[in-house]
Amino acid sequence: MVDEPRGPIDSSRVPRFADVATFARLPRIDQVSRADIAVVGIPFDSGTSFRPGARFGPSHIRENSRLLRPYNPTQNVSPFSKAQVVDAGDIAVTPFDIAAAIDTIEAAARHFGQSDCRLVALGGDHTVALPLLRAVAAQHGPVTVVHFDAHLDTWDTYFDAPHTHGTPFRRASEEGLIDLERSVHVGIRGPLYSARDLDDDKLLGFLPLTCTDVETDGLSAVIARMHERIGGSGGSGGSGGIGGRGAVPIYVSVDVDVLDPGFAPGTGTPEAGGLSSRELLAMVRTLSRHLIVGADVVEVAPAYDHAGITGIAAAHIAYELISAMVLTPPNGT
Repeated sequence: MVDEPRGPIDSSRVPRFADVATFARLPRIDQVSRADIAVVGIPFDSGTSFRPGARFGPSHIRENSRLLRPYNPTQNVSPFSKAQVVDAGDIAVTPFDIAAAIDTIEAAARHFGQSDCRLVALGGDHTVALPLLRAVAAQHGPVTVVHFDAHLDTWDTYFDAPHTHGTPFRRASEEGLIDLERSVHVGIRGPLYSARDLDDDKLLGFLPLTCTDVETDGLSAVIARMHERIGGSGGSGGSGGIGGRGAVPIYVSVDVDVLDPGFAPGTGTPEAGGLSSRELLAMVRTLSRHLIVGADVVEVAPAYDHAGITGIAAAHIAYELISAMVLTPPNGT
């Protein structure tokens, strides 16, 4: 018989502002006998091209997750009761060697996968998505990537460096890690280097859904296009998770700069005209109709944050991802 999941610290007995800040005040991985979903920090930002500081993102997100509560009314689920969710601490990565850091992250992610533990990674810059995708693809084969971001992140190199926060999805496509017919960017906006960027992106297997699409056609229409692209036999989403059978395995990558700087000022490459927190959370919630095999929330740079605005948004994004994950368990139950 499987032990009942151990949930967060009871805030009626221990004040939210007390004790060590784990994500949502969840137990540490060493305090439980198993883990179904692990929140893991990746304090790495050596692939950043503009404002640094995302290496401090994991601790900032944890600190701003203290107010999260165990019942999610929008998705009608108590995620920490349906699965054993833990805080697995941080992956210790070198800040001096990007290639070595990528290898370390991949090895750690593969270790979790061997025990059928799904990861929600807290970045860190977007470079970390590549090793996480390598680990997921090693277990599941090429996966559909649902990528929320202001930027395509399918550029080739910066200063001849192949691994940066602007290149992970080009490398992932080249390595055969992603499903070229189902993957999608959401929230794209801002200037590009040339029109060729969009041509290359299409060849690499992505459909871009832009903030202009949200403005002109509405949120519901863009959500419908997102799911049409993902495909599969997903149901109505929200509280109607369908289980693993027939669900499309997806990897969800959320760069907080998909949000307008008014909702997420604490990030390295902000772009005007982004999504609101409410719009992004609504989109993420609908992903419960698919099988989320892994996820990341990246590019939180607390040095540029004030009043915890970005940290709060990132904590809620991770919470909604966890809620969506438990609604579609891998075994289809």
